[in-house]
Amino acid sequence: MQTEKYTTEHREFWKIMFSLLLASLFIFANLYVVQPLLPLFVDEFQVSVSASSLAMSLTIIGLIIGLIVLGFFSDRNGRRVYIIYSLLGSALPFFLLPLVESYTWFLILRFIQGFALAGVPAAALAYISEEIAPKNIGYATALYISSNALGGMIGRVLSSSLTDLFSWQTTFIIFGFTGLLLFAAVLFLLPKSRHFEAGELTFAKDLEGFWFHLKNPSLLVVFGLGAVLQISFTGMWTYLPFHMENPPFSMSLQAISYLFFAYGIGVVGSPLAGRAAENFGLRKVRRAGVAILSLGILLTLSPVTWLVVVGLCVTCLGFFTAHSLTAASVGQQASHHKGSASSLYLVSYYIGVAAGSSLLSPLWTNGGWTGLVLFTALLPLLYLAAVSLYRNAKKRKGA
Repeated sequence: MQTEKYTTEHREFWKIMFSLLLASLFIFANLYVVQPLLPLFVDEFQVSVSASSLAMSLTIIGLIIGLIVLGFFSDRNGRRVYIIYSLLGSALPFFLLPLVESYTWFLILRFIQGFALAGVPAAALAYISEEIAPKNIGYATALYISSNALGGMIGRVLSSSLTDLFSWQTTFIIFGFTGLLLFAAVLFLLPKSRHFEAGELTFAKDLEGFWFHLKNPSLLVVFGLGAVLQISFTGMWTYLPFHMENPPFSMSLQAISYLFFAYGIGVVGSPLAGRAAENFGLRKVRRAGVAILSLGILLTLSPVTWLVVVGLCVTCLGFFTAHSLTAASVGQQASHHKGSASSLYLVSYYIGVAAGSSLLSPLWTNGGWTGLVLFTALLPLLYLAAVSLYRNAKKRKGA
Protein backbone atom coordinates (compact mmCIF):
# COMPACT_ATOMS: atom_id res chain seq x y z
CA MET A 1 0.00 0.00 0.00
CA GLN A 2 1.33 3.45 -0.98
CA THR A 3 2.15 5.50 2.10
CA GLU A 4 0.66 8.95 2.41
CA LYS A 5 2.87 11.87 1.50
CA TYR A 6 3.57 14.46 4.18
CA THR A 7 1.48 17.61 4.53
CA THR A 8 1.84 20.56 6.87
CA GLU A 9 -0.28 18.62 9.36
CA HIS A 10 2.41 15.95 9.76
CA ARG A 11 5.27 16.29 12.21
CA GLU A 12 7.62 14.77 9.61
CA PHE A 13 6.87 17.65 7.21
CA TRP A 14 8.38 20.08 9.68
CA LYS A 15 11.29 17.76 10.46
CA ILE A 16 12.07 17.68 6.74
CA MET A 17 11.83 21.44 6.41
CA PHE A 18 13.93 22.06 9.54
CA SER A 19 16.60 19.61 8.35
CA LEU A 20 16.70 21.15 4.89
CA LEU A 21 16.79 24.59 6.52
CA LEU A 22 19.90 23.66 8.51
CA ALA A 23 21.57 22.04 5.51
CA SER A 24 20.71 24.92 3.21
CA LEU A 25 21.84 27.54 5.72
CA PHE A 26 25.32 26.05 5.84
CA ILE A 27 25.63 25.24 2.14
CA PHE A 28 24.72 28.73 1.00
CA ALA A 29 26.65 30.44 3.78
CA ASN A 30 29.63 28.33 2.68
CA LEU A 31 29.11 29.21 -0.97
CA TYR A 32 28.98 32.98 -0.44
CA VAL A 33 31.39 33.29 2.49
CA VAL A 34 34.11 34.74 0.24
CA GLN A 35 31.97 37.31 -1.61
CA PRO A 36 32.39 40.24 0.81
CA LEU A 37 36.07 39.31 1.29
CA LEU A 38 37.05 39.77 -2.37
CA PRO A 39 38.56 43.25 -1.82
CA LEU A 40 40.57 41.75 1.07
CA PHE A 41 41.96 38.96 -1.16
CA VAL A 42 43.17 41.57 -3.65
CA ASP A 43 45.56 42.87 -0.96
CA GLU A 44 46.14 39.57 0.87
CA PHE A 45 47.28 37.59 -2.18
CA GLN A 46 48.34 40.56 -4.35
CA VAL A 47 45.95 39.69 -7.20
CA SER A 48 43.67 41.73 -9.49
CA VAL A 49 39.95 42.32 -8.94
CA SER A 50 39.22 39.85 -11.75
CA ALA A 51 41.47 37.17 -10.19
CA SER A 52 39.93 37.83 -6.77
CA SER A 53 36.46 37.12 -8.19
CA LEU A 54 37.65 33.60 -9.15
CA ALA A 55 37.28 32.68 -5.46
CA MET A 56 33.54 32.84 -6.17
CA SER A 57 33.33 31.69 -9.79
CA LEU A 58 35.60 28.62 -9.49
CA THR A 59 33.60 27.48 -6.48
CA ILE A 60 30.49 27.81 -8.64
CA ILE A 61 32.10 25.80 -11.46
CA GLY A 62 32.85 23.02 -8.97
CA LEU A 63 29.25 23.25 -7.80
CA ILE A 64 27.93 23.02 -11.38
CA ILE A 65 29.95 19.86 -12.07
CA GLY A 66 28.74 18.43 -8.77
CA LEU A 67 25.12 19.20 -9.61
CA ILE A 68 25.34 17.25 -12.86
CA VAL A 69 27.18 14.28 -11.36
CA LEU A 70 25.36 14.07 -8.03
CA GLY A 71 21.99 14.82 -9.66
CA PHE A 72 22.38 11.66 -11.74
CA PHE A 73 23.52 9.57 -8.78
CA SER A 74 20.71 10.85 -6.55
CA ASP A 75 18.25 9.42 -9.10
CA ARG A 76 19.92 6.04 -8.51
CA ASN A 77 20.95 6.01 -4.87
CA GLY A 78 18.44 8.26 -3.14
CA ARG A 79 18.41 11.85 -1.98
CA ARG A 80 19.11 11.68 1.75
CA VAL A 81 22.70 10.40 1.59
CA TYR A 82 23.79 13.26 -0.69
CA ILE A 83 22.10 15.89 1.45
CA ILE A 84 23.80 14.65 4.62
CA TYR A 85 27.32 13.99 3.38
CA SER A 86 27.39 17.21 1.38
CA LEU A 87 27.58 18.97 4.75
CA LEU A 88 30.57 16.92 5.86
CA GLY A 89 32.44 17.19 2.56
CA SER A 90 31.99 20.94 2.32
CA ALA A 91 32.96 21.61 5.96
CA LEU A 92 36.35 19.87 5.89
CA PRO A 93 38.10 22.23 3.38
CA PHE A 94 37.55 25.11 5.81
CA PHE A 95 40.28 23.59 7.98
CA LEU A 96 42.75 23.49 5.05
CA LEU A 97 42.09 26.88 3.43
CA PRO A 98 43.76 28.92 6.24
CA LEU A 99 46.94 26.87 5.84
CA VAL A 100 47.66 27.71 2.19
CA GLU A 101 49.86 30.61 1.13
CA SER A 102 49.40 30.23 -2.63
CA TYR A 103 46.29 31.76 -4.16
CA THR A 104 46.29 28.96 -6.74
CA TRP A 105 45.91 26.34 -4.00
CA PHE A 106 43.26 28.50 -2.35
CA LEU A 107 41.25 28.40 -5.60
CA ILE A 108 41.76 24.64 -6.01
CA LEU A 109 40.39 24.01 -2.52
CA ARG A 110 37.42 26.27 -3.17
CA PHE A 111 36.75 24.36 -6.41
CA ILE A 112 36.75 21.05 -4.48
CA GLN A 113 34.53 22.60 -1.83
CA GLY A 114 32.12 23.73 -4.54
CA PHE A 115 31.77 20.16 -5.81
CA ALA A 116 31.04 18.90 -2.29
CA LEU A 117 28.45 21.64 -1.77
CA ALA A 118 26.35 20.30 -4.65
CA GLY A 119 24.82 17.37 -2.76
CA VAL A 120 22.18 19.47 -1.01
CA PRO A 121 20.89 21.54 -3.96
CA ALA A 122 21.13 18.52 -6.31
CA ALA A 123 18.84 16.41 -4.14
CA ALA A 124 16.71 18.74 -1.98
CA LEU A 125 14.10 19.82 -4.53
CA ALA A 126 13.65 16.24 -5.80
CA TYR A 127 13.37 15.03 -2.18
CA ILE A 128 10.63 17.60 -1.55
CA SER A 129 8.72 16.65 -4.73
CA GLU A 130 8.79 12.95 -3.72
CA GLU A 131 8.04 13.17 0.00
CA ILE A 132 5.69 16.18 0.25
CA ALA A 133 2.03 16.10 -0.84
CA PRO A 134 1.40 17.96 -4.13
CA LYS A 135 -0.78 20.61 -2.48
CA ASN A 136 2.13 21.65 -0.22
CA ILE A 137 5.05 21.31 -2.67
CA GLY A 138 4.94 24.99 -3.68
CA TYR A 139 4.93 26.08 -0.05
CA ALA A 140 7.71 23.65 0.90
CA THR A 141 9.81 24.76 -2.06
CA ALA A 142 9.33 28.42 -1.10
CA LEU A 143 10.42 27.65 2.49
CA TYR A 144 13.50 25.87 1.19
CA ILE A 145 14.36 28.74 -1.17
CA SER A 146 13.94 31.21 1.70
CA SER A 147 16.53 29.23 3.67
CA ASN A 148 18.86 29.62 0.68
CA ALA A 149 18.44 33.38 1.06
CA LEU A 150 18.99 33.22 4.81
CA GLY A 151 22.11 31.11 4.39
CA GLY A 152 23.53 33.48 1.80
CA MET A 153 22.87 36.42 4.11
CA ILE A 154 24.39 34.72 7.16
CA GLY A 155 27.48 33.68 5.23
CA ARG A 156 28.14 37.17 3.90
CA VAL A 157 27.39 39.02 7.15
CA LEU A 158 29.29 36.65 9.44
CA SER A 159 32.33 36.38 7.18
CA SER A 160 32.75 40.16 7.00
CA SER A 161 32.01 40.75 10.70
CA LEU A 162 34.21 37.91 11.99
CA THR A 163 37.03 38.84 9.61
CA ASP A 164 36.83 42.45 10.77
CA LEU A 165 37.11 41.24 14.39
CA PHE A 166 39.69 38.46 13.88
CA SER A 167 40.94 37.30 10.46
CA TRP A 168 39.60 35.44 7.47
CA GLN A 169 41.56 32.37 8.62
CA THR A 170 39.78 32.32 11.99
CA THR A 171 36.46 32.88 10.22
CA PHE A 172 36.99 29.79 8.07
CA ILE A 173 37.85 27.63 11.11
CA ILE A 174 34.61 28.76 12.80
CA PHE A 175 32.65 27.86 9.67
CA GLY A 176 34.32 24.44 9.59
CA PHE A 177 33.28 23.52 13.12
CA THR A 178 29.76 24.83 12.48
CA GLY A 179 29.49 22.57 9.44
CA LEU A 180 30.46 19.50 11.49
CA LEU A 181 27.79 20.27 14.08
CA LEU A 182 25.10 20.72 11.44
CA PHE A 183 26.17 17.48 9.74
CA ALA A 184 25.47 15.61 12.99
CA ALA A 185 22.11 17.37 13.45
CA VAL A 186 20.82 16.63 9.93
CA LEU A 187 22.06 13.03 10.13
CA PHE A 188 19.81 12.60 13.18
CA LEU A 189 16.78 14.63 12.05
CA LEU A 190 16.21 14.11 8.33
CA PRO A 191 13.57 11.37 7.74
CA LYS A 192 14.37 8.49 5.41
CA SER A 193 12.83 8.60 1.96
CA ARG A 194 9.56 6.69 1.63
CA HIS A 195 8.65 7.45 -1.98
CA PHE A 196 12.00 7.35 -3.74
CA GLU A 197 12.17 4.84 -6.57
CA ALA A 198 15.70 4.02 -7.65
CA GLY A 199 16.40 4.38 -11.35
CA GLU A 200 17.31 1.00 -12.84
CA LEU A 201 18.12 2.30 -16.31
CA THR A 202 21.61 2.31 -17.75
CA PHE A 203 23.72 5.44 -17.56
CA ALA A 204 23.11 5.92 -21.29
CA LYS A 205 19.36 5.95 -20.64
CA ASP A 206 19.88 8.48 -17.87
CA LEU A 207 21.69 10.66 -20.38
CA GLU A 208 18.73 10.33 -22.71
CA GLY A 209 16.53 11.63 -19.90
CA PHE A 210 18.98 14.46 -19.40
CA TRP A 211 18.80 15.43 -23.08
CA PHE A 212 15.01 15.04 -23.01
CA HIS A 213 14.81 17.99 -20.63
CA LEU A 214 17.04 20.04 -22.92
CA LYS A 215 14.61 19.41 -25.80
CA ASN A 216 11.63 20.68 -23.79
CA PRO A 217 11.05 24.34 -24.83
CA SER A 218 9.14 25.14 -21.64
CA LEU A 219 11.97 23.88 -19.44
CA LEU A 220 14.57 25.67 -21.57
CA VAL A 221 12.78 28.97 -20.90
CA VAL A 222 12.85 28.20 -17.18
CA PHE A 223 16.55 27.26 -17.27
CA GLY A 224 17.36 30.44 -19.19
CA LEU A 225 15.44 32.59 -16.74
CA GLY A 226 17.33 31.03 -13.83
CA ALA A 227 20.64 31.99 -15.45
CA VAL A 228 19.53 35.52 -16.30
CA LEU A 229 18.18 36.20 -12.81
CA GLN A 230 21.47 35.19 -11.23
CA ILE A 231 23.67 37.09 -13.69
CA SER A 232 21.86 40.26 -12.64
CA PHE A 233 21.61 39.51 -8.94
CA THR A 234 25.11 38.12 -8.40
CA GLY A 235 26.70 40.72 -10.67
CA MET A 236 25.31 43.51 -8.54
CA TRP A 237 26.24 41.92 -5.19
CA THR A 238 29.74 40.83 -6.27
CA TYR A 239 30.87 44.35 -7.16
CA LEU A 240 28.84 46.14 -4.47
CA PRO A 241 31.69 45.92 -1.86
CA PHE A 242 34.12 47.52 -4.33
CA HIS A 243 31.55 50.27 -5.02
CA MET A 244 30.71 50.94 -1.37
CA GLU A 245 34.34 51.12 -0.19
CA ASN A 246 34.88 54.05 -2.60
CA PRO A 247 33.66 57.66 -2.20
CA PRO A 248 31.07 59.00 -1.57
CA PHE A 249 30.37 56.06 0.78
CA SER A 250 33.89 55.03 1.93
CA MET A 251 32.43 52.22 4.05
CA SER A 252 34.47 49.76 6.15
CA LEU A 253 34.29 45.98 5.65
CA GLN A 254 32.06 45.63 8.72
CA ALA A 255 29.74 48.43 7.58
CA ILE A 256 29.46 46.80 4.13
CA SER A 257 28.55 43.51 5.83
CA TYR A 258 25.41 45.13 7.25
CA LEU A 259 24.15 45.70 3.70
CA PHE A 260 23.76 41.94 3.31
CA PHE A 261 20.95 42.00 5.88
CA ALA A 262 18.82 43.00 2.89
CA TYR A 263 18.76 39.25 2.16
CA GLY A 264 16.32 38.96 5.05
CA ILE A 265 13.67 40.35 2.73
CA GLY A 266 14.19 37.28 0.54
CA VAL A 267 13.54 35.02 3.52
CA VAL A 268 10.08 36.59 3.84
CA GLY A 269 9.50 37.11 0.12
CA SER A 270 9.83 33.49 -1.00
CA PRO A 271 7.01 32.02 1.15
CA LEU A 272 4.79 35.04 0.36
CA ALA A 273 5.46 34.52 -3.35
CA GLY A 274 4.35 30.89 -3.03
CA ARG A 275 1.08 31.96 -1.42
CA ALA A 276 0.54 34.77 -3.93
CA ALA A 277 1.08 32.37 -6.85
CA GLU A 278 -1.73 30.16 -5.54
CA ASN A 279 -4.12 33.12 -5.78
CA PHE A 280 -2.91 35.04 -8.84
CA GLY A 281 -1.02 32.46 -10.88
CA LEU A 282 2.64 31.56 -10.96
CA ARG A 283 3.55 33.34 -14.19
CA LYS A 284 2.00 36.69 -13.21
CA VAL A 285 3.66 36.77 -9.80
CA ARG A 286 6.99 35.71 -11.33
CA ARG A 287 6.83 38.56 -13.87
CA ALA A 288 6.08 40.98 -11.04
CA GLY A 289 9.13 39.65 -9.20
CA VAL A 290 11.36 40.32 -12.22
CA ALA A 291 10.05 43.89 -12.52
CA ILE A 292 10.66 44.49 -8.80
CA LEU A 293 14.20 43.07 -9.12
CA SER A 294 15.06 45.49 -11.93
CA LEU A 295 13.59 48.46 -10.07
CA GLY A 296 15.63 47.65 -6.96
CA ILE A 297 18.88 47.41 -8.93
CA LEU A 298 18.25 50.81 -10.52
CA LEU A 299 17.73 52.37 -7.09
CA THR A 300 21.32 51.48 -6.14
CA LEU A 301 22.52 54.18 -8.57
CA SER A 302 21.74 56.72 -5.85
CA PRO A 303 24.69 58.39 -4.06
CA VAL A 304 22.60 58.37 -0.85
CA THR A 305 23.28 55.41 1.43
CA TRP A 306 19.74 54.93 2.73
CA LEU A 307 18.35 54.84 -0.81
CA VAL A 308 20.95 52.26 -1.81
CA VAL A 309 19.79 50.16 1.17
CA VAL A 310 16.16 50.48 0.02
CA GLY A 311 17.26 49.42 -3.46
CA LEU A 312 19.01 46.33 -2.09
CA CYS A 313 15.90 45.33 -0.12
CA VAL A 314 13.66 45.77 -3.16
CA THR A 315 16.17 43.81 -5.28
CA CYS A 316 16.13 40.87 -2.84
CA LEU A 317 12.33 40.86 -2.68
CA GLY A 318 12.06 40.74 -6.46
CA PHE A 319 14.82 38.20 -6.96
CA PHE A 320 13.64 35.63 -4.43
CA THR A 321 10.05 36.00 -5.60
CA ALA A 322 11.06 35.26 -9.19
CA HIS A 323 13.59 32.57 -8.29
CA SER A 324 11.39 30.57 -5.90
CA LEU A 325 8.55 30.40 -8.42
CA THR A 326 10.89 29.54 -11.27
CA ALA A 327 12.37 26.70 -9.22
CA ALA A 328 8.89 25.43 -8.28
CA SER A 329 7.86 25.27 -11.94
CA VAL A 330 10.68 22.81 -12.76
CA GLY A 331 9.18 20.00 -10.68
CA GLN A 332 5.76 20.64 -12.18
CA GLN A 333 6.94 20.53 -15.80
CA ALA A 334 9.36 17.58 -15.56
CA SER A 335 7.37 14.35 -15.87
CA HIS A 336 10.33 12.08 -15.00
CA HIS A 337 14.02 12.23 -14.01
CA LYS A 338 13.08 15.00 -11.61
CA GLY A 339 16.50 14.91 -9.96
CA SER A 340 18.30 15.63 -13.22
CA ALA A 341 15.69 18.27 -14.14
CA SER A 342 16.25 20.05 -10.83
CA SER A 343 20.00 19.76 -11.33
CA LEU A 344 19.74 21.23 -14.84
CA TYR A 345 17.84 24.21 -13.48
CA LEU A 346 20.43 24.71 -10.79
CA VAL A 347 23.25 24.28 -13.33
CA SER A 348 21.80 27.12 -15.40
CA TYR A 349 21.18 29.11 -12.22
CA TYR A 350 24.79 28.75 -11.08
CA ILE A 351 26.16 29.41 -14.54
CA GLY A 352 24.48 32.75 -13.94
CA VAL A 353 26.29 33.06 -10.59
CA ALA A 354 29.67 32.32 -12.20
CA ALA A 355 28.98 34.76 -15.04
CA GLY A 356 27.82 37.45 -12.63
CA SER A 357 30.92 36.91 -10.49
CA SER A 358 33.67 37.02 -13.12
CA LEU A 359 32.40 37.67 -16.65
CA LEU A 360 31.01 41.07 -15.64
CA SER A 361 34.43 42.17 -14.43
CA PRO A 362 35.22 44.03 -17.72
CA LEU A 363 31.88 45.83 -17.42
CA TRP A 364 32.80 46.96 -13.89
CA THR A 365 36.31 47.97 -14.99
CA ASN A 366 35.19 49.96 -18.04
CA GLY A 367 31.67 51.12 -17.17
CA GLY A 368 31.86 51.43 -13.40
CA TRP A 369 28.84 51.04 -11.16
CA THR A 370 26.52 52.85 -13.58
CA GLY A 371 27.35 50.55 -16.48
CA LEU A 372 27.03 47.46 -14.30
CA VAL A 373 23.68 48.54 -12.86
CA LEU A 374 22.14 49.42 -16.20
CA PHE A 375 23.14 46.06 -17.68
CA THR A 376 21.96 43.97 -14.73
CA ALA A 377 18.66 45.88 -14.41
CA LEU A 378 17.73 45.62 -18.07
CA LEU A 379 18.87 42.03 -18.76
CA PRO A 380 15.95 40.14 -17.08
CA LEU A 381 13.37 42.53 -18.57
CA LEU A 382 14.81 42.03 -22.06
CA TYR A 383 14.81 38.26 -21.55
CA LEU A 384 11.11 38.20 -20.63
CA ALA A 385 10.32 40.46 -23.59
CA ALA A 386 12.21 38.13 -25.94
CA VAL A 387 10.40 35.05 -24.58
CA SER A 388 7.04 36.80 -24.94
CA LEU A 389 7.78 37.78 -28.55
CA TYR A 390 8.87 34.23 -29.35
CA ARG A 391 5.69 32.72 -27.87
CA ASN A 392 3.45 35.20 -29.69
CA ALA A 393 5.22 34.51 -32.99
CA LYS A 394 4.82 30.76 -32.42
CA LYS A 395 1.09 31.17 -31.72
CA ARG A 396 0.61 33.21 -34.89
CA LYS A 397 2.51 30.62 -36.90
CA GLY A 398 0.39 27.82 -35.41
CA ALA A 399 -2.84 29.71 -36.21
